[in-house]
Amino acid sequence: MSSNASSRRATTEPTWLRWLLTAIALSFLTLFLVLPLVLVFEEALSKGWDVYIAAITEPAAAHAIKLTLIAAAIAVPCNAIFGLAAAWAIAKFRFRGRQFLITLIDLPIAVSPVIAGLSLMLIFGAQGWWGEYLNDHDMQVMFAVPGIVLATIFITFPYVARELIPLMQDQGREMEEAALTLGASGWQTFFRVTLPSVKWALLYGLILCNARAMGEFGAVSVVSGKIREQTNTMPLHIEILYNEYQFAAAFAVSSLLALLALVTLVLKSALEWRHARDLAEAAKVRSVE
Repeated sequence: MSSNASSRRATTEPTWLRWLLTAIALSFLTLFLVLPLVLVFEEALSKGWDVYIAAITEPAAAHAIKLTLIAAAIAVPCNAIFGLAAAWAIAKFRFRGRQFLITLIDLPIAVSPVIAGLSLMLIFGAQGWWGEYLNDHDMQVMFAVPGIVLATIFITFPYVARELIPLMQDQGREMEEAALTLGASGWQTFFRVTLPSVKWALLYGLILCNARAMGEFGAVSVVSGKIREQTNTMPLHIEILYNEYQFAAAFAVSSLLALLALVTLVLKSALEWRHARDLAEAAKVRSVE
């Protein structure tokens, strides 16, 4: 009995230490997360609802919101396709250059977004590799919507893949091989076996990808040219408003991005809860069997 008690004392922190660590964590979250969000909404509504509504509905803000949604609506499906293809190839097959591909997927996380934007300028800019070809065919990529979409795709493409690769590697190839043995085609195996088994990780990756796409600033600021009502996304529009001392309008648009972040957290929590519930139900079924 005494040995059990001493074992618990040896592996359990004192009560005061647990309270101290909890207080430090809560203080940190309050100071750097909760308080800034509260101040953003307070400043956004400081001059009343009329000013708030006017700030987010005026033409420049409306165009910035629309362009942000367009960029995310294109980037997220593209990254979903790429993430599924990359994860399937890496997790289910063995080939030369596999580790190099995994390293490349992490590249946008390691590289500064500004460098990513400059790289796109060197490729698609007027003096870039393809600049002369684009000019000859009257095609504009930089300082236009295509450049913004390309920058968004580049910055966000690791998120779906990085959620799927570990899960697919843990699952192995047994289920797919069994389906193929039973006569299923490759596409049938993918849609009926592989995709359902990774649906929660895929949705989680899509949520993270969408949140990153809407909040991207560095790479987009390089390739957009910051042309009002043409190439400004929401983060760029916020910067311009703040630099022009239109603080209420800047915080009003910022509050929309903050709301998107909160919605992302809610969706993430809902997916995690649903996934945990499905795992518990599956474990219960296996225990009954």
